[in-house]
Amino acid sequence: MPLLIDGHNLIAQMPGLHLSDADDEAQLVLLLRKYAALRRGRTIVVVFDRGVYGHPQRLDGYGVTCVFARSPQDADAHLIRRIQAITRPREWTVVTADRQIAQAAIARGVRVLDSRAFARTLLQSATSLRRQQRADAEKPEQAEHSDIEEWLRLFGEEDGEHAQ
Repeated sequence: MPLLIDGHNLIAQMPGLHLSDADDEAQLVLLLRKYAALRRGRTIVVVFDRGVYGHPQRLDGYGVTCVFARSPQDADAHLIRRIQAITRPREWTVVTADRQIAQAAIARGVRVLDSRAFARTLLQSATSLRRQQRADAEKPEQAEHSDIEEWLRLFGEEDGEHAQ
């Protein structure tokens, strides 16, 4: 299910992220990329209120598309225009706590998920991914039985010689 996210609205709900941080958008996008990685094929569009001079405008990639509006009003209008342009509204979810955006989504038949609830999901996904990466790093690499047989054949060991 594709997501359309009210970016700064979500940042305000994320523990450890602050709208005053110079790289708050990049930090959120990194979390969204991890979330998208756990849900292969997930499309995420995040709209931020405004771009800052000198700020990297190209944060797109790994399943996340970023849009920077010129002002907070432009961002709300941009989100509403995007909602109205969705061709399959039942397939999309809008993440926001803004009433006007939520009403536009509901009127169009798009599911709405509160930013605070999605923030919890996003943090749980990031924690889960870190645990999985640690477990994978600690797991010893295991050779397949066929690999072992091939190695024994290549190095001249006969079938019964390695069992002692």
